[in-house]
Amino acid sequence: MTQPLRLGIAGLGTVGIGVVKIIRRQAALLEARTGRRIEITAVSARDASKDRGVSLKDYAWETDPVALAKRDDVDVFVELMGGHEGAAKNAIEAALATGKDVVTANKALLAIHGQALAEQAEGAGRIIRFEAAVAGGIPVIKSLTEGLAGNEITRVMGVMNGTCNYILTRMEATGQGYNVLFDECARLGYLEADPNLDVGGIDAGHKLAILSSIAFGTKPAFDDVQLEGIQRIELDDIRAAADMGYRIKLLGVAQRSARGLEQRMTPCLVPANSPLGQLEGGTNMVVIEADAVEQVVLRGPGAGEGPTASAVMGDVCDLARGFRIPAFGQPAKTLKEAPAAQTGLPAPFYLRMSLQDKPGALAEVAAILGEAGISIDRMRQYGHEEPTAPVLIVTHKCTRATLDEALDALETTDVVDGTPVALRIEEL
Repeated sequence: MTQPLRLGIAGLGTVGIGVVKIIRRQAALLEARTGRRIEITAVSARDASKDRGVSLKDYAWETDPVALAKRDDVDVFVELMGGHEGAAKNAIEAALATGKDVVTANKALLAIHGQALAEQAEGAGRIIRFEAAVAGGIPVIKSLTEGLAGNEITRVMGVMNGTCNYILTRMEATGQGYNVLFDECARLGYLEADPNLDVGGIDAGHKLAILSSIAFGTKPAFDDVQLEGIQRIELDDIRAAADMGYRIKLLGVAQRSARGLEQRMTPCLVPANSPLGQLEGGTNMVVIEADAVEQVVLRGPGAGEGPTASAVMGDVCDLARGFRIPAFGQPAKTLKEAPAAQTGLPAPFYLRMSLQDKPGALAEVAAILGEAGISIDRMRQYGHEEPTAPVLIVTHKCTRATLDEALDALETTDVVDGTPVALRIEEL
């Protein structure tokens, strides 16, 4: 008789309890689909007395996740604690060292320490799987490492933080400003303990670094991801984008060119009629472009108990079936150092700035952009009250580095009030 696959689960928050529920509810289905019984033998969390809505009395309890990772009655260590240092990292390392496979949802840990962990796993003949680390219930890791393995990937992009997409789409739908909707997200429990992980683009940046590594066969390089959050987006930007046929999204893009590997998680304008432009609320979407398949669009829930636990169980089922694949789709030692692109590929940009309402202000702005080699595609000025006038400009294609030089020059003049907002217009 085939032995059961025994799990040790560290972290009994929303996702951990979701995994427990699926294993209990779908025990027969899981066994039918994998050919062996999947069972939980031990768990770990800080507070054993907390009511989590399900009984955990049938499982051994460890207060120390490292002790859980070393238990002889655990075959797969499931890490759902989070954090890129400390207990999560120590426990995963201990699990690998003692012959356990690992399933984790820890995007920060993989984006920062993924290379070292993958090398440790392969050296020990073990497997690390992490479908739940990116885009919740969307099987994007599996798509890249398996379904699209015969393709040369040219670009990966997507909306990978549901909180940011919720705020931006609600701004447009309700006419409420960023601050009001940020507070709403806090009340609804949509924000991380450190909200900047969400609205600052860090959480989504971790996910992009992981996808980029798999797509381009490179070592994870989170430090090379250009990050910009949504905090400076105003209703004026949302409305102006809509007037021009665009919507604003916190968009992750990874692409490789002769300039190097470009990785950025920044607010962008995307066509309103595109799949990304039509994305509403907290839903995630990843778009993969490749030579053979051309374009694949994956859409679904990016967080929550059910979707994330579903992704964890997908990995557990693969291990139960005996399916084993390197963490990033190819042996860790074959992953290359990818030089970061010092300047991104050219694109048109949307600019919003406040100008002093005096003669010659617009002419001075146009002159500075022209001196930088940036031509103006269109310009719009809305009704205003003195002493400043809001001006919107869409440029023809230029690099962000060139644009930043021009913006620096504009801020030294006496015609621009405050710091201009500059958003890339992403062509899909």
